[in-house]
Amino acid sequence: MSEDKPRKRRGAGRVTLNTVARQAGVSAITVSRYFNQPEQVSPERRERIAQVVAELGYVPNLVAGGLASARGRIVAMVIPNISGPIFANTIQGFSDTLSRHGYQLLLASSYFSAEQEENAVRAFLGWSPAALVLTSRFHSAATEKMIADADIPIVETWDYVPAREPVQIGFSHFEVGVTAARYLHEQGYRRIAFVQNSATGDFSAVERGEGFAATLSERGMQPWVFTPDADRPPFEAGKQAMEALMNHATPPDAIFFANDNLAAGGLLAAQRAGWKCAVLGFGDYPFAEMLLPSLSTIKPPALEIGVLAATRVLQSLGVLPVEDEVQRLNLLDCRLIERESSRTLP
Repeated sequence: MSEDKPRKRRGAGRVTLNTVARQAGVSAITVSRYFNQPEQVSPERRERIAQVVAELGYVPNLVAGGLASARGRIVAMVIPNISGPIFANTIQGFSDTLSRHGYQLLLASSYFSAEQEENAVRAFLGWSPAALVLTSRFHSAATEKMIADADIPIVETWDYVPAREPVQIGFSHFEVGVTAARYLHEQGYRRIAFVQNSATGDFSAVERGEGFAATLSERGMQPWVFTPDADRPPFEAGKQAMEALMNHATPPDAIFFANDNLAAGGLLAAQRAGWKCAVLGFGDYPFAEMLLPSLSTIKPPALEIGVLAATRVLQSLGVLPVEDEVQRLNLLDCRLIERESSRTLP
């Protein structure tokens, strides 16, 4: 019968903050500031501490630090789709800006579900993050109650309704729809359709459709909106929409899609069938310029949203100075990028 080996006590041999301080030749308080308030540590000491931390493989006990101060250095963010290219630059800009000031990002995806967002918000608030960042203003009643009662900075991104209590950083989706309708109408198209997102719960896309429909109505045209099957993959949804619209008795001569994934699926279907139809997307995804024909689209300020949201969070936490009194002037611009697809396909 083999003898039981003595079990290693958890934490035994763990490198401590004091160990790092001794080896770096600084005080323990300085090492603590390096992790919690790096801007208060001189560049020379930061470099020396960083070298020792790397050599020793030191991992700070952030939970203990967070409990001691009743606040962590974590900022929580809920995004509709982590894998979606439209939000990638927002996440990167937000994370990069936070990390430069010693804060880290904790991320969750709602998949456009109000229930999943609610669950994520409840879980995040239970960990006492320094701040909470959400996407858009469309939340469940329970989420609205939680963010109203939270005693931390709350920021809503990818939206702009300044009358709301949380700071909002983004743009008007209704105005995006207005821009799309005006552009296609001024290009000479008269049978213009809008294809809604197949993702259930994307109410921002619904607003883009509302702006589109209102603008065409003002110009004496009948709004034409097509909604693909719920939760169908976007490329397939775009293909489904293109086939349904182009097989209509009076097919459209231009289509505004709720996002570039849908637009790409529609554009490829049109090419395959030899249909002539102008296509406009939303998002300016990385592949948009590479398609043939290249995809005309409306580019949202995704990176700027992330950077500015992090800046507003850090200002609210007192990490960055508030340079003026216009924190609510966070309205950013979308930009229409004209490429080949908004000219009728040859």
